[in-house]
Amino acid sequence: MYKADTDKRIPPMKGWLALSPVMVFLLLYVAVSVIIDDFYKMPIAVALTVASMWAVTIYRGRPLIDRIEVFSRAAGHFNILYMIWVFILAGAFATLAREIGAIDATVNFALQIFPPEWVVPTLFFAACFISISIGTSVGTVVALTPLAVQMAEMAAAPVPFYVAVVLGGAFFGDNLSFISDTTIAATRSQGCNMNDKFRANLWIALPAAIVTLIGYIIMSHDAPDAIMTADSDPWLILPYIIVIVTAVAGINVTIVLSLGILSALILGVTRGLLLIDLAGFMGAGIDSMGNLIIITLLAAGMLGLIKAAGGIQFLLQGLTAHISGKRGAQAILAILVSLVNLCTANNTVAIITVGGISREISERYGIDPRKSASLLDSASCVVQCLIPYGAQTLLATSLAGISPASPFPYLYYPWALAVMIILSIIFLFPRRLN
Repeated sequence: MYKADTDKRIPPMKGWLALSPVMVFLLLYVAVSVIIDDFYKMPIAVALTVASMWAVTIYRGRPLIDRIEVFSRAAGHFNILYMIWVFILAGAFATLAREIGAIDATVNFALQIFPPEWVVPTLFFAACFISISIGTSVGTVVALTPLAVQMAEMAAAPVPFYVAVVLGGAFFGDNLSFISDTTIAATRSQGCNMNDKFRANLWIALPAAIVTLIGYIIMSHDAPDAIMTADSDPWLILPYIIVIVTAVAGINVTIVLSLGILSALILGVTRGLLLIDLAGFMGAGIDSMGNLIIITLLAAGMLGLIKAAGGIQFLLQGLTAHISGKRGAQAILAILVSLVNLCTANNTVAIITVGGISREISERYGIDPRKSASLLDSASCVVQCLIPYGAQTLLATSLAGISPASPFPYLYYPWALAVMIILSIIFLFPRRLN
């Protein structure tokens, strides 16, 4: 398939123009925010609107209505609409749980068990454990972000730091879990078994997680005592127990959230709250997801136009043109999936997009399929965790009420994972795979 596609080579001028909407967005949002030293001034929705308008403008050769249709089809893709369902349910559950006192009760319970200096490391470990159990970073973010926010507020600590802890742990499992869609895509596209890929991937992901955990332990050594709220009803912990247990059991995230909402409603009614008031809490939570939904639709439409204009194909043909040696080939695999992930904001889609050509490169340069699958999965997770317009970051920051870019300075795990990827390429480890 890839060879057939590359018969129609895209001229450099047209290729860079097709990719320019991403550059417009990054300049408007990231660059402007860095220059003015404030990531709250420039709304991400405005930056994406301008970039989307630019994407429609430069997609020439078709009537305007056809270009808008391409944008709309990409925005209305099943995966995007499914994601929006998750956002809606997550917003309803998070607000409902907060209003009935479930978050306060759960955080108080956690603080009674763990001393202050262990709260952050425990939060990271919990995110790693849950994500590797359920195979989805989104489900982990939904389960832990509200708790992380409350813990940060009780400890008078930066909320973006605690959100970043959850995001890092969520992508640890996304990278390694047997039921993660990224693992499935990577192993199938490279032709290796999940067990073998898991063992090979551990050499890259586990050291990064251990270093990050040790860093959190050191940073938390002198942590101030968290201020617990007044005694709360231990039964209010039940919605979060249900969410975490059902998520770990591998149940679909929409069912997980629905069960959490149902249990919160029952607890609210048994404590004297009116159903109409509980419905109002849910409505407020759904309304709070409005900006996130708009951002998701704009990003998906813009990236769909980039792909239709040949931007992704241009990246593939440009990066694969100059490969020399096994190290160079492995570096190209990591760079290839990273750049495509930057243009699609979806690590699974990025892996699927480059899977075919990555396998050809691996076979040509003698790269073990287990190593190529590990590189694709790990590198895509790094980028997905770092970009401010990725679904996981958008959801986590929306639940926390902070800017999508604010966790970036605290995202230690993806940078540690990136270092391990680089080291694995330079020193060609695991040795048995090279």
